[in-house]
Amino acid sequence: MISITRLFITAAYRVTALSVVATGIACTSPSPPQTVPLKTTQALAAEIPGLMQQARIPGLSIAVIRRGEIAWVHNFGTVDTATRAPVTEHTQFSAASLSKPIFAYAVLQLVDEGKLDLDTPLVQYWPERITDDPRQAKITARMALSHRAGFPDWRPDGGPLEIHFTPGERFSYSGEGYAYLQKTIEHLEHKPLSEIMAQRVFAPLGMQRSTFVSQLGPNVANGYDAAGVAHPPYLSTGNAAYSLQTTAYDYALFVQAILNGHGLKPATLRAMETAQIAVDPSCTYCTQHAPKELSKTLFWGLGWGIEALPSGTYLWHWGDNDFYKAFVSVDLKRRNAVVYFSNSQNGLAIAPVLIRDAIGASQPALPWLGYDSYDSPGMHFMFDALRHGAEALNLHAAELAAGAISEMSLDSTGALLLDQKRYDDAIAVLAKNSELHAGSADAWASLGKAYAQAGKRDQAFMSFEKALALAPHNKSVQLSLDRLRQP
Repeated sequence: MISITRLFITAAYRVTALSVVATGIACTSPSPPQTVPLKTTQALAAEIPGLMQQARIPGLSIAVIRRGEIAWVHNFGTVDTATRAPVTEHTQFSAASLSKPIFAYAVLQLVDEGKLDLDTPLVQYWPERITDDPRQAKITARMALSHRAGFPDWRPDGGPLEIHFTPGERFSYSGEGYAYLQKTIEHLEHKPLSEIMAQRVFAPLGMQRSTFVSQLGPNVANGYDAAGVAHPPYLSTGNAAYSLQTTAYDYALFVQAILNGHGLKPATLRAMETAQIAVDPSCTYCTQHAPKELSKTLFWGLGWGIEALPSGTYLWHWGDNDFYKAFVSVDLKRRNAVVYFSNSQNGLAIAPVLIRDAIGASQPALPWLGYDSYDSPGMHFMFDALRHGAEALNLHAAELAAGAISEMSLDSTGALLLDQKRYDDAIAVLAKNSELHAGSADAWASLGKAYAQAGKRDQAFMSFEKALALAPHNKSVQLSLDRLRQP
């Protein structure tokens, strides 16, 4: 259980601890982003509604921590565009992957208690085989928490779980790794995740409106796609990777505990905040290839992303459950932080502005993730495609030719049109994406999916086969082809 004694760790101690990473990789940046003046909470309150309107975000809740204390919590917009019910301090949002740092915190408590060793293979705690690959026997808690287990993010629908590279050798973001560690912890503790988190984290920290058992109700925000269509939250009985429902205030209580050294031994907290692996600057989900180079600024710790910059060291994480987006950023040197939750597919479009204005930092993690800013060509293209369909390709021809609209932007726009069953428009957008990014297996696979849903079987075959030729080990594409072959 969490110690009642608060362990205050100075900023100087944290900076020293984080200057050396476990991999021996220097944490330097050739052209560091600099800190900027913080905006007052009054200025933030005035700024946010306009940003939400431009990005078409119905509801948002934000908390700001300064000098280790919660300084401001505010709620904006609506949980339900039909009823106009407002976001309040009681509103729970789907936290998506912001679940992972909180789960890591509970796991590290078990390490402090001697119940779990970070470097002992998990099969020694829970011998269940979850894959046929014998390399499962190499996976440790440290690897799972730092996304080095070798798993994909999630196994293909209807397909087996596979290990794509030797566990420990490199980074590839994986929810499956967290799910495997969760099952191990549940076996050790003889109770489900929801009880473990309630007893170890929520109750001790006073997080009264947090749960890993997702639910529906008047205090749970609806999610919205970019077209404004409502979607309920994913329902789960407890998944360490994504099922947390919480409020901005509750999550700020957790971040405050991290900043003030509450709940973990100093050495364990230091390990949580220390880079375990540098990421591939060209990808987040990297099962198909080894990195050509490693980032000099972006790393992964135990449950947290880490930015190591001359201006400071930052813990961060993003959340993406499709129609719910969230972000948390923690400045360890100055003990400032911001966390916000939104109920929109476009929720991360305003993250750069909120982080800059709330904690005074520009962060390289955001471009690495690839989300469009609210004022970007990609976002304008998406809105025009929703309004004008494939004509948006002509309206933005110059920007497409110049590469100002990314593969991810085109893919997400095509997927949105496909959800609306606007098959011709979706196919036109996704065909343009595969033309501009002919070497991308993902672009061809998305086009194949659109053709298949439109009933154009031959074109779907051709697109999936091109995707498989580019990524021969992509099981999702192979399964799509197998389904097309079925009578």
